[in-house]
Amino acid sequence: MTMTSLASVSVAGSAQAAGRHVAEPAVGVVVGGAGAGAAAATGNPKNLTELRKEAQRSAQELEDATKALEKRRTEFAAAEKELKEKLKALEVAERQLAQVRQPVSRLAELLYQQPVGADGVASFMAGDSDGDTLRALAKVNHMVSVRQYAVEETSTLTLHTQRLAGYAQELRAGNLLAEAQMAAEIELLRKKSDKVVKSLTQALVKLGIKIDKVEKAALGCNPLRAATANEYPNGLIPTSMLCPLQQRGHSLRADAAIAFVSLNEAYRRQFGRHMCVTDAYRNLSEQQSIYYRRPGFAAVPGKSNHGLGLAVDLCGGVERFRSAEFNWLEKYGKKYGWYHPDWAYSSPFEPWHWEYDPKIDSVV
Repeated sequence: MTMTSLASVSVAGSAQAAGRHVAEPAVGVVVGGAGAGAAAATGNPKNLTELRKEAQRSAQELEDATKALEKRRTEFAAAEKELKEKLKALEVAERQLAQVRQPVSRLAELLYQQPVGADGVASFMAGDSDGDTLRALAKVNHMVSVRQYAVEETSTLTLHTQRLAGYAQELRAGNLLAEAQMAAEIELLRKKSDKVVKSLTQALVKLGIKIDKVEKAALGCNPLRAATANEYPNGLIPTSMLCPLQQRGHSLRADAAIAFVSLNEAYRRQFGRHMCVTDAYRNLSEQQSIYYRRPGFAAVPGKSNHGLGLAVDLCGGVERFRSAEFNWLEKYGKKYGWYHPDWAYSSPFEPWHWEYDPKIDSVV
C-alpha cells in the first residue's frame, strides 16, 4: 500500500518589495512506500505537482488503451460484417452453379435418348451428315463446354470457401487474443492509476484537505473525474464532484483544485502563509446573487468560470495590483496552470480574479 508523508516545510523570509520577483522554492511533499521508494532512496522525492502530473499521465494512458480496445472491437465488427457479406455472396454463387449444372443433366439425358453413333461421326467427317447428326454433335460440344465451366466454377468456389473459412478462424482467434492482451493491459493501467490517485489523495489529506471523515479517496479529488465534472451545466456541479481546498469552505474541480494546492504550497513557502481565498466554485444561485449585488463585476449566471470550478478570487495581498504577492503569482502561477486573464487587467479591473487552464498546465 502506497503511503504519503510530508517533508518538513521551512518558511521563507519576508516578501521582497512590490514589483520585485523572488525565487520559487519546491513543494515539500514526499511520497514513500512501494510506489515511490526508489525515488525517495535516490534523493529525488515526488512532490504534489509530480503526483498530479503522474495521475494525469496515468489517466491519459488508461484512456488511450481503452480507446484502442474500442477501436479494435469496431474493426473486428466491420471485418465480421464483411465476412458475412462474402458468405452470402458465396451462397448466391453456389445457387448459380446449381442452375449451371441443370443444362448439363438435361443435355446428358437428351444425348442418351438420341446418341451420336459411329455412323453419325463418319458422315460428319465425310461432310454428308444430316441435320439431326449436326444438332446432336452441337449439343455434345455445348454440354462439354458447360461441364467444363461448371467444374472450373466448382473449383473456384471450393477454394474461395476454404479461404473464407481460414480467414474467419484467423480473424476470430486473433481478435480474442488481442482483446485479452489489451484487457490485461487496461487492468494494469487501471491499478496503476488507482495507486497514483490514492497516493495523491493521501498527500492532499496530509496537507490539510478534509476529504471526508475517514479520509478515503473522494471522487471529487480524483483528477480522472475532472472531465466528468465538466459535463455538468455551469453552476450545477454536484458537491461530490468537487474537491475541497485547504481554505475551508471553498472547492474546485479536481484538476484545478490539485493544481491550486500545489500553487498554494509554493506560495506558503515563499510568503509564510496560505493563499487567501474569498471565492472559488460558485453554484448558480450564488452567481445570481453576486451578479445582482455587484453589477459589472460578475459574469452572467451560467457563464462564469466560477460555475465550472475553474476560478478563484484571492485576497491577502494578491488583490492589490503589482503587490509582491500579485507579481509572484503572475510569474509562477502558469507553472501550475493558473493565470490572470487579459480582461481582468482592465475590463473590468479585477486583480483578485485568477483562472485555471489545463492546457497551460500541460505545456508549462
